[in-house]
Parts: sequence; structure tokens; C-alpha cells
Amino acid sequence: MTERRPLHFVFKIGDRAASMDFYQRILGMTVLRHEEFEGGCKATCNGPYNLNWSKTMIGYGDEDTNYVLELTYNYGIHSYVNGNEFRGITMTSSDTLERIKRYNYPSITEDEYTVIKSPCGYTFRIRENSDEDLSILTHFTLSSTNLKRSIEFWRDYAKMKEYEISDRRAILGYLPNQAKLILEEIDDTIDRGTASGRAAFSCPTEDLPGIQALMEEKKQTILNTLVKLDTPGKATVEVVILADPDGHEICFVGDEGFRELSQVDLDATKVLEDAMKADISA
Repeated sequence: MTERRPLHFVFKIGDRAASMDFYQRILGMTVLRHEEFEGGCKATCNGPYNLNWSKTMIGYGDEDTNYVLELTYNYGIHSYVNGNEFRGITMTSSDTLERIKRYNYPSITEDEYTVIKSPCGYTFRIRENSDEDLSILTHFTLSSTNLKRSIEFWRDYAKMKEYEISDRRAILGYLPNQAKLILEEIDDTIDRGTASGRAAFSCPTEDLPGIQALMEEKKQTILNTLVKLDTPGKATVEVVILADPDGHEICFVGDEGFRELSQVDLDATKVLEDAMKADISA
């Protein structure tokens, strides 16, 4: 049986050139695939915008076995307002720490972590890796205004396991060797700004109707009911888009179609570079 698994976190980027320089030169990531779309996404993958847009999947290895990032770019929108809902990506990468020093990239130290921000304001917490040749995205952290309520949602409805629980912090996930969700309780209300992202997970396609039915039964938020999404020249996937009690967007996608869609494209960097050169809105 196919397990549920974390896939990626979605960032909106306004400055595509600066962002790609950061993710490739500073973080040392590889462009895995790049796709261009006309008009808004039926599942609001690019946010509430009826614009031409693109997504760039980028990370440290193929999407079958690695947690990666999705960089969403809306043509004509060059900046977003960051809120307090997303608290950061945690990663291990000795190579990245070396590049931060080499390029004198602005950073601060918090405990064993070196903390940096992307050009669009997203936080990355980086620590040494015992295997110097390996870079891994290990956690993504979201704010919670009521930790008990958030844990109940992610455990009982998203079917995650509890790995660590304290008064103000919880770690949940699926399998031990996969990226984990960290929930951190805050005293403020959630401000999603305009840069708010989305956490994506896969599950067997046959499970999607049941996920939607459970959310309907428990009166949880469904942002987009089950829908098929087409990618030009590539596989079609089925998704349902949910929100947790704090409004964090969650995408469940059918695993079978996603594995076909997410194959590494060896020409992805060139496809991205060509799109950037042709971008008259930049």
C-alpha cells in the first residue's frame, strides 16, 4: 500500500532572478523541473490570481525520495507581503554553510543553526550534516494559535503521527525518514499576508474522495474540492485542497499521477532560463 508522504512546500516569489540565484548559488539546489501555465490554476496553486504563471521545482534530489520546494511565479507581480504563518524550513547541509561563508551571505546564529533569509523573505535554519556530501530539507514550521487544536487536526484528519510534543511545540509526520511538520504556538493572530504558501502531500489516488468526505463530515475547511489538474505535455493529477484551523493550505495529490508528473527533467534549467529571458514583465 502506498503511504502518504510529504512532497514540497510552495513559496510565491516576486523576484525570480534573485530567487533562483539564492536557491542555486547559496543553497546549492538543482532545478528539477519547470512548467509554464496560461491563466490561473483551478486549484489556486498560484494563489488568487488569474494570471500566467510558472512553477519551478527545486531541491537536493528527485521528488520521489526528497522533500523539495515549489517556487511559484505570477507574471506581473514582483513582490508579496510576508505574514507570520510560515516560520521556516529546517535543513542540514555542511556545503550550504560553507557557501554562506564564502559568499558572505547575511546570517545570524541561533543555537546550533545558521539562519538566513531568501530574497523574498523566507527563513532557512541550517545546521551541519554528519555526512558532508548530503543536503536534506528536514522540517517545515508553521504557526499555531491553538496547539492542541492544531495537533488534533493534523493527527486525526491528516493522519500524521506524533513524534514530539511540548507545551508550545509539536513535531508530526508520516514515516521517520521523511520531512516533518513543526507546529509552534504563537500568541498573535495569524497574518497570512499575500505570500502565504501551501504544504503538499501525496496519497493513493483512491484515498482522495475519502479525505474530502472526512473533512466534510468533521466540518473542516475544503478550499477546493477534488479536481483534475493538467500540466502541458505532462501527466494529469487529481488534488483536493484543504485548510487547517489556522488557515494553512494543504494539498493532497494522487500519488500515482504525481510520480509520473514529477520525473526530473534534465532540460529544466534551460527551460527556466529561456522563460526568464522571455519575461517582459520582469
